[in-house]
Amino acid sequence: MESKHESGILCHVTSLPNQKLSDGYRFIDWLNQHGFAYWQLLPLTPPDKYRSPYASPSAFAGWDQLTESKQVHSIREDEYWLRDWALFCAIKEDQGGKPWYEWPEPLKNREQQAMEHFQDKLEPYVQQQQTFEAEWQKLRQYAANKGVKIIGDVPIFIAHDSADVWAHQELFQLDENGYPTYIAGVPPDYFSETGQVWETVLYDWEAHRSQKWKWWEERMMRMFRMYDVVRIDHFRGFHSNWAIPYPEEHARNGHWQVGPQDDLFDHLMTLVSSSEQIIAEDLGIIPHEVIEFRMRHKLRGMGVLQFGFSGDIKTNPHHPNNITRDQVVYTGTHDNNTALGWFESASKEEIEQVLSLSTTGESISETMIRLAQNSRSPISIIPLQDYLGLGDEARMNIPGQKGENWAWKFTWQDLDR
Repeated sequence: MESKHESGILCHVTSLPNQKLSDGYRFIDWLNQHGFAYWQLLPLTPPDKYRSPYASPSAFAGWDQLTESKQVHSIREDEYWLRDWALFCAIKEDQGGKPWYEWPEPLKNREQQAMEHFQDKLEPYVQQQQTFEAEWQKLRQYAANKGVKIIGDVPIFIAHDSADVWAHQELFQLDENGYPTYIAGVPPDYFSETGQVWETVLYDWEAHRSQKWKWWEERMMRMFRMYDVVRIDHFRGFHSNWAIPYPEEHARNGHWQVGPQDDLFDHLMTLVSSSEQIIAEDLGIIPHEVIEFRMRHKLRGMGVLQFGFSGDIKTNPHHPNNITRDQVVYTGTHDNNTALGWFESASKEEIEQVLSLSTTGESISETMIRLAQNSRSPISIIPLQDYLGLGDEARMNIPGQKGENWAWKFTWQDLDR
């Protein structure tokens, strides 16, 4: 007997009216009342200066600006990263916000004597994380009690100016002065005609292998403690990643580097009780080897309906008729326009294809939601903007564009309508 289809809503915490975790209770009630089984978030780590949560100064820390209480929660399981994060914050404040690679050599190189000076300044940063953990775990338990599962998001890469890169310089592709030799990005694809330069650093996979994948193990264990399901962003980067020489403004000038592939994932899959705890984001230019890599580990990939109505409809893996049971289907992601915004600028071919599947009296957003929920996928995720039928003005992110992104939020009145 086939399991029933479940649906969820994609909405980041910063899209909640007050941009605080405390808003989550009312939102979970709304999800529960409307029969949604999942709430999908973007990363909860601190964002960069452009408000992007995908180039964070920490792979582990919670963003303390989302909290507002004084409650604390023990985070004994997080000793691996917590002291380094607190040290990073304390030294950064002392250094006027300068990036770690511009700190005085003893601090930049983590000399014990230099770091001892900051021992009595760590407590506030540790406490912020304990508060975040207390608020988050309480909210997560509330969601569980309401039958709502939380899908979290793990960006594959992190910012050069991050606690992790400073604390583990040997694990990244850096020169002797702490600057990247190559940075991450993607070549031209359907998200961007020119490709994207992300300014995040690349891993030295051999160094990770020599440490038996310890950093990745710690990172994923934290994610599994925080979320019911974890979406791994840019999954193809574990197979092969686009390396752009530093400094370089053009993504076209990169090349493919081989990733750790099965070596890493054979290890990571021992940390989960079920492969259904992971969603692999396999969007972009994806060679068949990457799909085979995903399928070897029995991971669900992603189907995005906005990509499904161009080219050869019979073979397009994002067309609603071609979505499979090993895909989680989305009308769009945080990187897409809203369904309505997309349709208003779609090609003649795309418009005709969508209209051929719509029914009388249905809006475009409603058509896309119905197609997602009636597909063969076991799970459909709907960006809140599509559920509310909003247009281009409600778009969350335009990939490759700095500034003006990540700002959309709803009001409670929007949900009541």
